[in-house]
Order: sequence, then C-alpha cells, then structure tokens
Amino acid sequence: METADFSHHISRRFNEDLERVRNKVLSMGGMVEQQLEKAVTALIEGDSALGEAVARDDYRVNAMEVSIDEECSRILATRAPAAGDLRLIVAIIKTITDLERIGDEAEKIAYIASRLASMERPPDRYREVKHIARLVAQMLHDALDAFARIDAEAALKVARQDQAVDEEYEAIQRQSITFMMEDPRTISRVLDVMWIVRALERIGDHAKNIGEYVIYMAHGRDVRHTSLDDVERELRELESRAPRR
Repeated sequence: METADFSHHISRRFNEDLERVRNKVLSMGGMVEQQLEKAVTALIEGDSALGEAVARDDYRVNAMEVSIDEECSRILATRAPAAGDLRLIVAIIKTITDLERIGDEAEKIAYIASRLASMERPPDRYREVKHIARLVAQMLHDALDAFARIDAEAALKVARQDQAVDEEYEAIQRQSITFMMEDPRTISRVLDVMWIVRALERIGDHAKNIGEYVIYMAHGRDVRHTSLDDVERELRELESRAPRR
C-alpha cells in the first residue's frame, strides 16, 4: 500500500511522531476490518464461539483508540502543529472515533450471530446479509487505503459507494417485512437479521465519514453536509489550480 510522506520537517522526531501515529491508525483499521469479517463469518457459518470471541475482543479496539488519542494530545501539546499537520491530527482524532464505533457495530453483529447460531439457518444462508456485508467491507477497506495515501479522489469514490449500501439496506428491510407477514414464525430471526443489516449500514456511514476526513486532510475542506457532486466539482477546481510537477 502506497503511503503519504511526512519527511518534510526539520525535526526528525516530529516526522517520526506523525508517522507513528498514522501507522497506529492503520493498524487499528486493520483490526476493525478483521472484527467485521469474523462477525459476518460467525453469522454465515452459525459459529457461536467465533461470535463470542469477536465480541470479547472489542476491548482491543477501544484500547487502541485511547492510545492514539493520547498520542495526538501529546503531539498537539509539544509540537504545536500547523496547517496540514494540524489537519492530519484533527482528522486522525475523528477517524479513530469512527473506527471505534465500527468496532462497536461489529461487536453487535457478533453477539446477534452467536444467538442466531442456535436457530435453524435459512436455506439461502443469509445471502442478503453476505451481499451488503461485502459492499460495506469494501467501503471500509477503500476508506483506509485513501487515508494511507491521503487520496481525495479515492475518498470521494468511497462516499459514493455509500448510496449503494443504503439502497441495499432499504431493499432488505422491505424484504424482511414481507417475510414476517408471510410467516410469523420467522419474526424473531428476521428481526435479528434486520438489526445486523442496520449495523452494517451504520458501518458504511462511518466509512464514508473517514473518506470525508481524508478530503479535509488533503485540501482543508470540510465536505460534511455537502452534496457529492459539489465536492467533485471543488476537487476538480483544486486539481486544476495545483502547480504542475
């Protein structure tokens, strides 16, 4: 994975501080990706033990958030970063909050998967969940990759992927309501599936947030609550004004 270069400071230790904290964020992101993958696997395979293990491991994600937050506070206090460096630290603090919340959603999925493991699995083996889970996992991976490279264009693509996740979520909700109306015996299981799909949709939202922080790091532009078309136009304008290398 190509990564951004932070070797522009006179202070070698400042470079090392920035690189270390950025690498910690990527490590935390990798851990969260694994938690999500394992939680979905626990559901699909009916593996109660795996679901419980994922839920128990959430403390590791929480500990990493605290560690990175403390590191950022130390850098702010001792280095007084400005301009792009300050944006980087602010974006990191926001990013780890979203990663921690993704971990919470994965924990929720794992708990429900553990409970569903004692029930008879549907014939399609949760096909609808597998599809939206793949979309969300790809969003998260792409958001972390955009963060590693501080790639605003890639981050914008992540934000656009969120629409497909939302559409899939709404389709599954409608389908689930139909299932419960047709066979009331499925209500308990279908409600649990709806909670899982809701958790996956929220993970997509958090991945989109991380993409927005990448755009902020790259250009100093807060694009929250801004339409994606407007963001894309602004990025093109900024690119056209950038000096040619």
